Amino acid sequence: MSRDITIGLIGLGNRGISLLEQVILPQKVCVAAVCDVYEDRREAAAKIITDAGQGEPLKTDDYRKILEMPRIDAVINTAAWETHVPIACEAMRAGKYIGFEVGGAYSLDDCWKLVHVYEETGVPCMMMENCCYGRNELLVLNMVRQGLFGEVVHCQGGYRHDLREEVSTGREKRHYRFRNYLNRNSENYPTHELGPICNVLDIGHGNRMVSLVSVASKAAGLREYMQSRREQFPDADSLHFAQGDVVNTVITCAHGETIAIALDTTLPRYYSRAFQVQGTKAMYMDDNHSIFMDGRDNADEFEWKKNWDNASLYYEQYDHPVWKTYQKIGVRGSHDGMDWLVFKAFFDAVREKRQTPIDVYDSAAMMAITPLSEQSISAGGMPVGIPDFTNGAWITRKKWEPGLENW
Repeated sequence: MSRDITIGLIGLGNRGISLLEQVILPQKVCVAAVCDVYEDRREAAAKIITDAGQGEPLKTDDYRKILEMPRIDAVINTAAWETHVPIACEAMRAGKYIGFEVGGAYSLDDCWKLVHVYEETGVPCMMMENCCYGRNELLVLNMVRQGLFGEVVHCQGGYRHDLREEVSTGREKRHYRFRNYLNRNSENYPTHELGPICNVLDIGHGNRMVSLVSVASKAAGLREYMQSRREQFPDADSLHFAQGDVVNTVITCAHGETIAIALDTTLPRYYSRAFQVQGTKAMYMDDNHSIFMDGRDNADEFEWKKNWDNASLYYEQYDHPVWKTYQKIGVRGSHDGMDWLVFKAFFDAVREKRQTPIDVYDSAAMMAITPLSEQSISAGGMPVGIPDFTNGAWITRKKWEPGLENW
C-alpha cells in the first residue's frame, strides 16, 4: 500500500532546484522544509513549492532543524560534496531515510562512517546514482544477464564532460567544484560511469573491486581557459589548479575482470559517459551506440561505421522491463528520464519502509574510488587496495535490481 511521504530538501543550487521542479514535486511528494546557506535560494525554492499548491515550507540555513521535524520521512541532499557524508550520518541517526547526490568521498573514513552508522541505526542510505537507470545501461544489463555477452571480461566508462565554464565561474555561482579543482587531484566524480558497471559485474553482489591504479595528466586546460578570458578572470595567472585534466583509473575485481574509468572535464570535447562492456560473445560501445555480436557481425569487423546505432535494433526484444513500462506510461523528468526513475525508486522504498535499491554498501564502494585514486596518483600510480565494506557479505548478497517493481 503506497502512502504519501514528506521530505526535506537540503541544497538549493542548480541541481536542487531542477530536481524540485522536474522530479520531486511532479511525483506528488510533500516538501515540508528547504535548507541552504543562501537566503535567495531558500526563497526561490519556497516559491516553487507554494506555486505548486503546497503549503509554505520551513526555510532554514541549518539542516538539523529539518532532521528534528517529526513529520519528515526522508531527506534529499543536493548540497556540496563535502556535506554528503556528515548529513547522511546525522539523518540516519535521526531516523530519516537519506538520499544524497553523487560524488566521491574525501577519505576512506567517510565511507566507513556511512557503513557503521547504517549498521548501528538500520536506516537506509542511498546515493542517487541516476545512470544506473539509463535506458542503454539497463538494456546492456538485461542482455548480460540473459547470457548474450557470454562471460564479461572488461568494462569501461568515463565522465567526459567539458565543465570549464561551470568550474571557472564557481565563485560567482557559489558552486563547490572550483575549490575542489583548485586543491585536489583525484577521480573526483567516479559514480556515473561506475554505477552501471558495478551492476553488470555484480560488484557488492557476488563480486567486488579489490585494487586500483590511478594516474593524472597535468592541469593545463582550466587555467588556459581562464587566461583567455582575463576580463572575466583577472586573477587567472595566479591560479594553479591541482586537478589533472584527464585522470585514468584501472580497477581489478575479485573474479578477474578489469574496469577502466576516466575523468575528463577541463578540456574541449563532446560529452560522453563512454560506457563499454566486453564479453566472450559480444561488445557494447555507448559512444556510437553499437553492439558487436560474435557470429553475426564478424564480417563487418572493418565496416564499423555502418553499424553505428545498431543497438537500437535490440530494444524491442531486450529493453529492460523497467524501460518497457516507462515507455508505455511516458518518459518524464530530466536527464533523459533517469532522474525520475532513481527518485521514484527511492521514494517507493521510503513509502514501503524497505531497503533502498542502491544501499549504503553500494554507495560506499563507489565513493571510495575518489580518496583511493588520490592516494594512488600522489604515489605515482601505486596500486592501492579497495576495502570490502560488506565484511564478506558480498559473496552471498543478491544481484542488484532497480527497485521499481510497482508502477
